[in-house]
Amino acid sequence: MAFLRSTATNKTLTTLTLNRLTTRGLTTASLPELPYEYDALEPVISGEIMRLHHQKHHQTYVNNYNKALEMLGPAMDKGDAQAVVGLQSAITFNGGGHVNHSIFWQNLKPINEGGGNPPENILGSQIDKDFGSLETLMQKMNKEGAALQGSGWVWLALDKEMKRLKVETTPNQDPLVTKGVALLPLIGIDVWEHAYYLQYKNVKADYLNSIWKVMNWKYASQVYEKETTA
Repeated sequence: MAFLRSTATNKTLTTLTLNRLTTRGLTTASLPELPYEYDALEPVISGEIMRLHHQKHHQTYVNNYNKALEMLGPAMDKGDAQAVVGLQSAITFNGGGHVNHSIFWQNLKPINEGGGNPPENILGSQIDKDFGSLETLMQKMNKEGAALQGSGWVWLALDKEMKRLKVETTPNQDPLVTKGVALLPLIGIDVWEHAYYLQYKNVKADYLNSIWKVMNWKYASQVYEKETTA
């Protein structure tokens, strides 16, 4: 995967004070704030898990992504192909971790704020059309997430070319775009152990069954409708 590029403004692109990478259109990432408190998703996801997941794991991806970006410019200037290839791998992994988690936090919502409420309007209708029912979709995502070997993600995606919804999985921290540029992520569920082990131990299936109680279908619907009604 080509290194992740920002949508920096022309002003950013010409500002040398950021670092030499701005001349190549690359800018550093930062840890997003959560739209809820760490304990707001309890009892589905404990506050301890959320704090560690956000402050430690996501922050590490951000730090390592930024470090790799900082090292990339000098490596390219030197023509050090081996270093550039290694840094591209680090950028893909850590940049993917940042992208995936930034979506994941938006996909969750406290129960008392509407988390778990089923999708309505056009997304709900499309789910019924493509999967038969919301329950069937949830079962499919649970099954594919539980079957994923090692670490990774399970996604509900809109295939913008086929005009239909699909369930996909990605290994490690690969973002959904690695499965096809036409795939738009609506829901992404983290099935790395750090997302659930402190609470659910090695019973990944229980975590997957429970997380739907705090799923933010309103966010998924907004992303879907923005794409399909534009």
